[in-house]
Amino acid sequence: MQTVQTGPARHHWLGVAAAAAGVFTLVTSEMLPVGILPAVAAEMGVTDGTVGLMVTAPGLVAAAASPLLMLAIGRLDRRLYLCLLMALLTVANLVTAAAPGFAVLLGARLLVGLSIGGFWALAGSLAPRLVPPESVGRAMALIFGGVAAASVLGVPAGTLLGELAGWRLTFVAAAVLAAVVLAGLALSLPRLPATQPVRLASLPAVLRIEGVRVGILSTALLVTGHFAAYTFVNPILQQLSGIDAGLVGPLLLVYGVAGIVGNAVAGGTAARDVRRTLIVIVAALSATLLLMPLLGAGPVGGVAMLVLWGLSYGGVSVSLQTLIVKTAPRATEAASSLFAGTFNLSIALGALIGGWTVDGVGPASVLWLGGAFVLLTAAVMVPARIAVRA
Repeated sequence: MQTVQTGPARHHWLGVAAAAAGVFTLVTSEMLPVGILPAVAAEMGVTDGTVGLMVTAPGLVAAAASPLLMLAIGRLDRRLYLCLLMALLTVANLVTAAAPGFAVLLGARLLVGLSIGGFWALAGSLAPRLVPPESVGRAMALIFGGVAAASVLGVPAGTLLGELAGWRLTFVAAAVLAAVVLAGLALSLPRLPATQPVRLASLPAVLRIEGVRVGILSTALLVTGHFAAYTFVNPILQQLSGIDAGLVGPLLLVYGVAGIVGNAVAGGTAARDVRRTLIVIVAALSATLLLMPLLGAGPVGGVAMLVLWGLSYGGVSVSLQTLIVKTAPRATEAASSLFAGTFNLSIALGALIGGWTVDGVGPASVLWLGGAFVLLTAAVMVPARIAVRA
């Protein structure tokens, strides 16, 4: 099993910030279709549900890439590996921007999935290698704060840019951002040689740890439920809450600010009691999704429920990753690769079943569907007895 770097205390906070910027860029690139979905559908001549494949396709690729790339890279320096993935993301976003049809566009999104799966699989194990043990919790919250920051800045900014200049320019901007982050990673990260490569036998071995099993199953249910609904937040706000299309971008910014608050709160509480933190998140998120068709059927209620949605979901990534790292401290790369694979597979599955549902029934139905999936997570988390190791 993999062991973390030992020796003198590490203080590579610039590297932590670069990793957070990488997560921000990846999640922004992955989620950009959420804010510009109607515009892409109109230009490509496909339904909203079909455009949801722009989220499903990279999620499926990322799910497979997370463990497979960790097996394939062997002893490759992890800094070089992260830089190569960010270079691939730059190219993928440029191809998306220039795509002449939906097939080419979808192919480019597969490359996005490869970048996401490979990067995220390693991101969770970076904190113990970059900062001293007493700072790992803060570093973890910063790295996965990139997820919430993508909701605050990336997706809303992309939505606004798409409304002003067209959806293609949105992906050009994402490519430029990826190129800047690539330079930041190359300059700020120290050499990160493999301490012990992930091997095929490592993957089933970490699943024998109860906390990892609970974390993987909880990730599958919670993230599937969230993305079954969130992928279609644009039509939900317009058709269910009666909100003007021009206000969706600013409201996604509000959602993201709420998400950053949720991430900050959960980062601190998860470091102390990760199981209880996740139970609170499950209760809040499931209640928000299940009640939004009733309480959000109007502009005021829709905005209020969107804020609660952001607060609830903001702490998901950091809490789940904290659970994985704390319960498998000597196998962080192997456990994180399984977590990243499950997370991205769940994004894809959620977007896929949400697309079928929104096309067949309507936007309110994906909220009930998503809430039901999230609620099922309680059946996994509440009875769990998780042993957290120092």
